[in-house]
Amino acid sequence: MLARIQDLAQDFAPRLIEIRRHLHSHPELSGQEYQTSAYVSGVLSSCGLQVQEGVGKTGVVANLPGKDQMAEPYLAIRTDMDALPIQERTGLDFSSRTQGVMHACGHDIHTTVGLGTAMVLAELRSQLPGAVRFLFQPAEEIAQGAGWMIADGAMDGVESILSLHVFPTVPAGSIAVRYGALTASADDFELTILGESGHGARPHEAIDAIWIAAQVVTTLQQAISRTQNPLRPVVFTVGQISGGRAPNIIADQVLLKGTVRSLHPETHANLPQWIDNIVAGICQTYGAKYHLKYERGVPSVQNDPQLTQLLEQSAQAVLGTEHVSVLPEPSLGAEDFAMFLKYAPGAMFRLGTGLSNKLNYPLHHPLFEVDETAIVTGVMTMAYAAYSYWVQKHPTA
Repeated sequence: MLARIQDLAQDFAPRLIEIRRHLHSHPELSGQEYQTSAYVSGVLSSCGLQVQEGVGKTGVVANLPGKDQMAEPYLAIRTDMDALPIQERTGLDFSSRTQGVMHACGHDIHTTVGLGTAMVLAELRSQLPGAVRFLFQPAEEIAQGAGWMIADGAMDGVESILSLHVFPTVPAGSIAVRYGALTASADDFELTILGESGHGARPHEAIDAIWIAAQVVTTLQQAISRTQNPLRPVVFTVGQISGGRAPNIIADQVLLKGTVRSLHPETHANLPQWIDNIVAGICQTYGAKYHLKYERGVPSVQNDPQLTQLLEQSAQAVLGTEHVSVLPEPSLGAEDFAMFLKYAPGAMFRLGTGLSNKLNYPLHHPLFEVDETAIVTGVMTMAYAAYSYWVQKHPTA
C-alpha cells in the first residue's frame, strides 16, 4: 500500500500543481471563499466523494466511506482555504489576480494537499478500512471558520482529526512534527483608561489617562517576568493606542488594543484576571477608572501524542527518516485548528516548503513563495497516515 500511495501521489502531481496555481491566482478573503469552495467541491465530486457545500458558511465537507461503504466513525482531515489582505509582489506567472489579496500563508497549498489526499484515497477506497471526512475550512485567518463549521455539524461522528501547515524554514521534501503544544492561544483585549481632563500646565489638577496608560503597559510587561511561570511563556502586546485631543490638554481617556499569547492551558485560563488585577491596582493608585473588554480567541493547539506519532511514523515510511524532524519549540502564532480539538483528539504537522535556491520569505509576506514539490510530500504523508490510522484500528481488515 505504501508504494501504491507514493505512485498515485506522483501520478497526480501535474494535476495538483495546476490546482494549486489556480487557487493561488484566485485568492479569496476570509468568509468570502465562494469560488474556492465551488472549485473544491467540483474536484471532490469528480472523485466520487459525498460532498456538502455551505458548511460553516463557505466551508466544504466531503465524506469518503471505507470499504463495504463503512461510514462513521470518521477520521477527519482539515485544510483551510482563505487568503490574506496582502498585495502580492512575487512576480510569478500565476500571481494573484485579485488586487490586494494573496495566499501569503500557504492555504492554497493546504487546500491542494487536502484535495490530493482525497484523490489518492478515493482510488484506494476498496482497501480503506475506515471512513475519512475532508474538511475544507474558511476563515482561518480571522479565527472564525472552525467554529462556523463545528456549529454546522462538521465534527459529528469524527473520532480523530489531522491537519498540516506550511513551514518555509523546513526544506521542501521534509516535514516536522511536535509533541504537545504546537501553537499558542490568542486572545484580544480592549482597555479604556478613564481619567479627568485638565490644562497641560497643571497636571496635578487632572488625572492623566495617557500617563496612566503608559504605566499600565510598562507594568504588565515587567510583571510577566515576576508573576508568571517562566517555563510557561506569555506574550502581551499592545498594538494600538489612541487618546488625547490637543497637545496642551491632559487626556481624560485612552484606548489600548492588543493581543495576549500563551501556551499553557492553566496560564491561559488565568490571564484575564491577572491583567484586571494589575490594571485595577494602577488605576486605584492614581485615581483613574477603567473598562477592560477581554475576548477569548482560540486556545493552544495541543497535539495528541499518539496521532503525532502516527504522523511521524507515516512520514518516515514515505519520505525516509532523514526527512522527518521533531520541532524543539512551539510557535506563538495561533491556529483555529485548536477549536476542533475540543471535540476530538488531533495533530497537525509542519509541511516543509523551503526553496533551496533562493531566500525564503516568512509567512504573511508579499514575497512569500513555496517549493511546489512539497505538495506531493504532503499528500503522501497525509494519505498514508489516514490509511495507517484505520489499519491500526482494524489490523485484520
